Amino acid sequence: MGKYSDSAEWEDIIPIAQDDGGPNPLAAIAYTEDYSEAMAYLRAVMAKEEKSDRVLGLTEQIIRMNPAHYTVWLYRADIIFSLQTDLLQELEWLNKVSLKHLKNYQIWHHRQVIMSHIPTLPATETPFLARMFALDAKNYHVWSYRQWLVRHFSLWDSAEELAYVESLLASDVRNNSAWNHRYFIVFARHTDPEKHSVINGDAVSEVGAEVMEREIEYTKAAILTAPQNASPWNYLRGVLRKRGEGLAGMKGFAEQFADLDREDEVRSSHALDFLADLYAEELEKERSGKALDLLARRYDPIRKNYWDYRRSLLGLEQVGA
Repeated sequence: MGKYSDSAEWEDIIPIAQDDGGPNPLAAIAYTEDYSEAMAYLRAVMAKEEKSDRVLGLTEQIIRMNPAHYTVWLYRADIIFSLQTDLLQELEWLNKVSLKHLKNYQIWHHRQVIMSHIPTLPATETPFLARMFALDAKNYHVWSYRQWLVRHFSLWDSAEELAYVESLLASDVRNNSAWNHRYFIVFARHTDPEKHSVINGDAVSEVGAEVMEREIEYTKAAILTAPQNASPWNYLRGVLRKRGEGLAGMKGFAEQFADLDREDEVRSSHALDFLADLYAEELEKERSGKALDLLARRYDPIRKNYWDYRRSLLGLEQVGA
């Protein structure tokens, strides 16, 4: 006896049971009876290519039991587009599923598929994403979807998008996901997502000088707030690279946090790393080596082998422990 086998609505369907390889399968999966029955009916209607309201309801039931079943999600999308179901209602339903299953790739792929058929960004979309980030500010699936959203609806110049990222960084300056998204919305519009290369020439000509300066000053302020935070140091490197410059222009700034002549007063291992590269650019191998030695001996000894390797690239002898 089962939910579907006892239903008059489904009496015309002959369910197709899963074939696990004969009567004595080697490693049969122990599905629940409800799940096995629902999947048996889904196989039957998929074989007939039926796309109806009852099948849409069936996919919802299966997703409740197994939200990672990508085949069910794909068939659900086909049904929705075939029936011309209200896409905004589908998003509302998805919101509930997303809040229950925070780390699920299929949910966000389905949302992207649905959203790609909506001509303008719904007013409810970014508030819902904010709700998701409030639960997990570094949810990879949500950030990936948000990047797609920016590309799809061309939100590069959206003041709201940049302001939202800044609000996340204001609450947690160490949110590396927010730093990554900031870099994306400022610079990724100038790259070809298929080729991972700059569109129409050099990025320097695409990103204005004022924007570059704004990003540098914003990042410096973040470093002043939390010097021992890798994210803004990495972001600073990225901006300088986009501007087509080396690191030398930031020498005075970085030395505030790591003066090689005051070994006991280093405030940031990331500043030491930055300065090691900066001094190497200036062909000051000894000073670069000293910064790396401080990292290996005192400020990041867990990665001593890595810092020693960096010293070897400079042609310097390894310093004893």
